[in-house]
Amino acid sequence: MSTTNMAASNNYWEDLRKQARQLENELDLKLVSFSKLCTSYSSSSPDQRMRDSRSDSLGSSHDNLLVAMTTELDQLLANLTAVNDKMAEYTSTPGVSSHNAGLMHTLQRHRDILQDYTHEFHKIKSNFYSLREREDLLGSVHRDIESYKSSSGVNNRRTELFLKEHEHLRNSDSLIDNAISIAMATKENITFQRGMLKSIQTRVTTLANRFPTINSLIQKINLRKRRDSIILGVVIGVCTILLLLYTFQ
Repeated sequence: MSTTNMAASNNYWEDLRKQARQLENELDLKLVSFSKLCTSYSSSSPDQRMRDSRSDSLGSSHDNLLVAMTTELDQLLANLTAVNDKMAEYTSTPGVSSHNAGLMHTLQRHRDILQDYTHEFHKIKSNFYSLREREDLLGSVHRDIESYKSSSGVNNRRTELFLKEHEHLRNSDSLIDNAISIAMATKENITFQRGMLKSIQTRVTTLANRFPTINSLIQKINLRKRRDSIILGVVIGVCTILLLLYTFQ
């Protein structure tokens, strides 16, 4: 491979990496916004969601925003997948086989990030759709009760008390479900972060094992820090003893 072709090949690889990093940053921001939008829906009260559903402008705007963000995230994931495929094709080019190990490591890292973002997106979307189906079912029951109350005219006092008690119980159940959902989401986020940290630690360990010089340098630094700590402790001890002897003389 000539020098010109090699330079062009390297520029092509760097362009692909820049595209991948840009798409990954966009996905990270969009996933945070998408999660906040779903959380705002789940944290709103059932009565508020019923009022929004009765208002075409509010209900449709929220649904349209969700659809738009879902479509945009799907497109970003598809674009990132296409960039990873191009990077994979580049690594299989015969002209770059001499440094294929480093390229494969970079490609694998981008694939892991894509897999994590895809898993997170599908998890948020699945949880939101499950919650909305449940709330739609509860809203249907509530509308049936409202329809019964309006068609029956003025009900007796006992019926009204039963309906109010039922409403209180339903609101309590909704609050408990919201608290459980928040706790489960928090647990899943912590588990996800722990997995990311463990993956990073594994990669660092792999790099240290792959480059023994770096590992040896780290061990020497640790030994020198430990030696300095011992010397500092001895100096402090001697100074303390001399200070005490001077004080009691």
